[in-house]
Amino acid sequence: MDLFSQHASPSGPLAARMRPQRLADYSGQQHLLGQGRSLRQCIEAGQLHSMLFWGPPGVGKTTLARLLANEVEADFIALSAVLAGVKDLRKAVDAARYNLEGRGAKTILFVDEVHRFNKAQQDAFLPFVEDGTVIFVGATTENPSFEVNNALLSRCRTYILKKLDEEALQGLLQRSLSDAEKGLGKRKLSLTPEAQHALVQAADGDARRMLNTLEVASDLAPNGGSIDIVLLKEVLGVQVRMFDKGGDLFYEQISALHKSVRGSDPDASLYWLLRMLDGGCDPLYIARRMLRMASEDIGNADPRALDLALHAWDIQERLGSPEGELALAQAVLYLAAAPKSNAVYNAFKLARSDVQQHPTYDVPVHLRNAPTKLMKELGYGHEYRYAHDEEGAFAAGEYYFPDEMEERQYYHPVERGLEIKIAEKLRQLRALNIQARQATQTDKPQ
Repeated sequence: MDLFSQHASPSGPLAARMRPQRLADYSGQQHLLGQGRSLRQCIEAGQLHSMLFWGPPGVGKTTLARLLANEVEADFIALSAVLAGVKDLRKAVDAARYNLEGRGAKTILFVDEVHRFNKAQQDAFLPFVEDGTVIFVGATTENPSFEVNNALLSRCRTYILKKLDEEALQGLLQRSLSDAEKGLGKRKLSLTPEAQHALVQAADGDARRMLNTLEVASDLAPNGGSIDIVLLKEVLGVQVRMFDKGGDLFYEQISALHKSVRGSDPDASLYWLLRMLDGGCDPLYIARRMLRMASEDIGNADPRALDLALHAWDIQERLGSPEGELALAQAVLYLAAAPKSNAVYNAFKLARSDVQQHPTYDVPVHLRNAPTKLMKELGYGHEYRYAHDEEGAFAAGEYYFPDEMEERQYYHPVERGLEIKIAEKLRQLRALNIQARQATQTDKPQ
């Protein structure tokens, strides 16, 4: 049932050969496996529970699951959600039940890419997790909150595995070069410091990517030779950084860009813009999001922000990359430096809430258009006051909401940017409304 060999073939990929056989040799994830950490305590007590490993590719999710089985002397059955179905699950459960009843042995059932299973397939695990037939360990690169059924999620503890840091990657790199049995030690290869740094940077926290690149480079280098930056660049070609279009990394990075703009940090905003472009994000997607930022976080504090964001989008469409990306950078820097106001955004939400919660009131008769004789006879537009004919082009006291609604104030300009003047103007107009309506009440016969 194990889709991953227990001991990698000597002729297998370097990444598979260097898979550690002991937990002590495992790289990274000290926030889970360091002394006193929760997962480490469970392992030391020999009491494992069902769990989910959530993290990017190449951080050791599969390896850690296998090492857990070794540490607690449990059988290990692995399935890939890409390849397996319910039939494979039944076989795995039968094997686990035999282990438990026949030998008293626990079984870790590991499911890689568990988010690829549909709801029915995920539900099929539940009875066997509940009755202890298997210790379920799932691995996913996607957010379990969105991709794993609540029923299964509630029965598992989620552990977040992080990208490997440079120290962990450097250590793995040195072991791969020096290990004569599983690594490249027999070839007596070396990397120049510049090449070593470039290789670790290109890996972007992914151990498998680093070892695969190292293996290709080693095939091009003579025994006892050195891998320099020229050779490494030839192997790397145009490396695309980690950027999962439509996945968690995608939304995390656009969130970081949006929050940096909102927080008025132009330097961080520019950094996240370049991170997304470097990772292969569609520049037009960023352009669309910048229009949202201009309305949501700047609004009428600086209406020019919306124009500049729209112009950047137009330039990107006209010129393409990389020329158009400079316009995106200009727009991002302007948005970040502009005065901030969410008054438009808040007004929009408040007005939408009223529209959704109230009946569809009729338009007041005095606000209706009257293009026909019948409509005029019915009073459409009667007593409507044309604002341009009034003093200051403002019909003081006029009422524009449905008759059944009280007047609302959705828009509350902030004391920043142009909205300072807008707020002052609106205060004057509201004061005129109050005066006019009070005068109307006074003029009514008692």
